[in-house]
Amino acid sequence: MAAVVKGLGWAVRPLLRVAQIWDLDARRWVRALRRSPVKVSFPSGQVVARKPSHEKQPRKAAAEINPHVQRLKQQSQEPPSQTPSTWEESGLRYDKAFPGDKRLSSVMTIVKSRPFREKQGKILLEGRRLIADALKAGAVPKVFFFSRLDYLKELPIDKLKGVSLIKVKFEDIKGWSDLVTPQGIIGIFAKPDHVKMTFPEIQLRHSLPLLLICDNLRDPGNLGTILRSAAGAGCSKVLLTKGCVDAWEPKVLRAGMGAHFQVPIVNNLDWETVPNYLPTDTRVYVADNCGLYAQAQTSNKAIDHGWVCDQHLSKLHKYEEEKEDDLETGASKHWLPELEVQSYDVDWTEAPAAVVIGGETHGVSLESLQLASSTGGKRLLIPVVPGVDSLNSAMAASILLFEGKRQLRLRAEHLSRDMSYR
Repeated sequence: MAAVVKGLGWAVRPLLRVAQIWDLDARRWVRALRRSPVKVSFPSGQVVARKPSHEKQPRKAAAEINPHVQRLKQQSQEPPSQTPSTWEESGLRYDKAFPGDKRLSSVMTIVKSRPFREKQGKILLEGRRLIADALKAGAVPKVFFFSRLDYLKELPIDKLKGVSLIKVKFEDIKGWSDLVTPQGIIGIFAKPDHVKMTFPEIQLRHSLPLLLICDNLRDPGNLGTILRSAAGAGCSKVLLTKGCVDAWEPKVLRAGMGAHFQVPIVNNLDWETVPNYLPTDTRVYVADNCGLYAQAQTSNKAIDHGWVCDQHLSKLHKYEEEKEDDLETGASKHWLPELEVQSYDVDWTEAPAAVVIGGETHGVSLESLQLASSTGGKRLLIPVVPGVDSLNSAMAASILLFEGKRQLRLRAEHLSRDMSYR
């Protein structure tokens, strides 16, 4: 019996040892796979030889398996600008214009003509900065013509969805461009509505109770410069009466340098509707660039009180003769109302103010003087040296608007100082 037990003991011991060896070999085998050795020993005793490789394949495979490593690798390889794959994911597509394509010429014919522009309700914007300002203000784009895809990638992708994108040759854009150095991109937008537009918040914070009314301004460069000055001074609104050049004409847009999307502009108004756009208790002041008030009393025609003060003597006699003829025949005409004249640097901003700027050729209209008289306004005189012709209308508008800004700032400072003493 003892011999049997002894024999069983010898039989059990090797099994225990084998189990221990199995455990050690299993751990070594796992570590061997991790370290990629030359030989791999399996528990069964089989040995598999592996050829050494100079390439780090296991590390490469691990990098491919790890999604975090793949994401970091892709981010490092992506350029800072948007790639075409991003455009495809956004669903954006563009057409390439072939020789004989008349889409650009047909659209440009519409937007460069005021009757067609008003009928179709479209405007033309050229240049990346002006287009970016329009998109930021909420203007609705319809078509973009561009010569390089990079120009289009600079614009927000979400604003380009649903827009017709057409790639054309730079020579085609240059042939229709009004710029000396075309920027390679032209946008056709729906005519903006000042009510629906979103103006810059910083512009709204600096808005003043100061309005500008443009009367008979015919020069596109002057109007664009005036709009730029109005935005810089902080005007709350700009009103354009009938007889002014279209505010959305390409030359006005170019001279405005983005002012169209910084200050509300109401275009093509009748004088009967102008009071509807003025705040309550607004006083209307008419700019008077004539240095001699005695000359203003000589004639009763509105044109003699406009920006052209160097009137010929024959014109004055002609107007006087017309007035005498009317008195003899008993016909009644609306002559100029009596308006008090004051210097432009005397305080005139105690109440919300609207300044009327007339054109250099036709001057201010009779309706503007009547509106100023009905609101208790005055004529603002900008004195010039005798013998010198009147100031440019854009220059005169800038002087008056920034003078109004100065007066409002001083009033706010005095009010703040008085409040601090209490």
